[in-house]
Amino acid sequence: MIATRAPAEPYTLRFESALESVAEQANGEGADVVLEDTYFYAESGGQPADKGVIEGIDVLDVQERDGEVRHTLADPIGASAGETLTGEIDPDFRTYCMRAHTASHALYGAGRRLLDDLGYGGFDIGEEKVRVDFETTTEIDSELLVDLERLLNRAVWDSREVTWGQHPSEEALTREDVAFNAKTEEGLGDQEVRLVEIDGWDIAACGGTHVRNTREIGPVTVLNRSNPGEGRTRVEFAVGPRAIERRAEEHGATLAAAAAANTRVTDLPDTIARLQDEREDALAERDALRERLVESRVADLRESIVDRDGEFWLVGTIEGLDPNELADLAGEVVGSEAEEGGGDENGDNAGGDDASDKDPAVVALIDSDGGYLAVASQGEADAGGVVERVTAEFGGGGGGSPSVAQGGGIDADPAELISFLRGECE
Repeated sequence: MIATRAPAEPYTLRFESALESVAEQANGEGADVVLEDTYFYAESGGQPADKGVIEGIDVLDVQERDGEVRHTLADPIGASAGETLTGEIDPDFRTYCMRAHTASHALYGAGRRLLDDLGYGGFDIGEEKVRVDFETTTEIDSELLVDLERLLNRAVWDSREVTWGQHPSEEALTREDVAFNAKTEEGLGDQEVRLVEIDGWDIAACGGTHVRNTREIGPVTVLNRSNPGEGRTRVEFAVGPRAIERRAEEHGATLAAAAAANTRVTDLPDTIARLQDEREDALAERDALRERLVESRVADLRESIVDRDGEFWLVGTIEGLDPNELADLAGEVVGSEAEEGGGDENGDNAGGDDASDKDPAVVALIDSDGGYLAVASQGEADAGGVVERVTAEFGGGGGGSPSVAQGGGIDADPAELISFLRGECE
């Protein structure tokens, strides 16, 4: 038994080989088969096992264990050791893996030209996408991601020859141009190393299946990037039909965006930047208007300040603020009134007998639906205690400190809350 011939002869898709051993699975529903020679690729290094059939029986998995390549079959096989069996590898899946694996090398070659302190962090071939992990100090932003895709596809277009062969490990390890997976490098010893080279573009230690020329890779579309760990960037891409579909989706979305913005695709960045500036200006204007409206509403509420046991309370509704904004405003109103020095040297409020002329020691603000309120106090009243009494009466919950508190989930009409807070909250 020898290791799989798939990496050396990836274009061989049908072969005959003597059966070396067969073991039925414990459940009797399948079998593990070992052949004297095989062209099925055993799962390894991020490349999945080949699909296909042996004597017409589906091959579910291929793994190399204890120096043997074991083919897991879906059903038992009526054959004995020494018999010649026929194996057929799924041509579509094998071709996809060859293209995807070679594309990952082409992408790494692009990384050699754009990234600093580049190291190889691994890769994986999935049915929908392929990922390559770069170990680099360079931050791969959107612009750099586009450059990587551009260079990768240029290597495909240039129809670069792809070759592979065995080399002494001592020779391979001394070459600075060879990309190694750190785990592979550590376990080499005196073994030979299989190097895969894209002419003038990339060379790496690799045991996978590859195409003979980069033009066979076909279209490649970069899908995404992420950071699985410090100093590592993961780039995901698609080859073949999935790459074509993704590119068409992106192109369609870009054309639709350009049409909606009434501009050309090439002018989209400038148009979007202008629209963002206009939006920020509009938001700033809206916030300024809302601030003036809130100030006006607070001024109106001052007309109905009430005197409760020698402390003046400002109570009312404010529209358009969330609970936190309402609490901030209540605190600001109490704080600003105190800072303005409305009281005399004894701390009493200045002004005449009209309560509207007084500075509030307590501010209780309610949203326009009555669902939540905020209380701020710089007087004797405990803001948290006020909220507790309100929620005990009308439901909901909340709490806070003696100076600022909030309540929510209150089931009451705003007018009921106002009446309760002005005179009935004992």
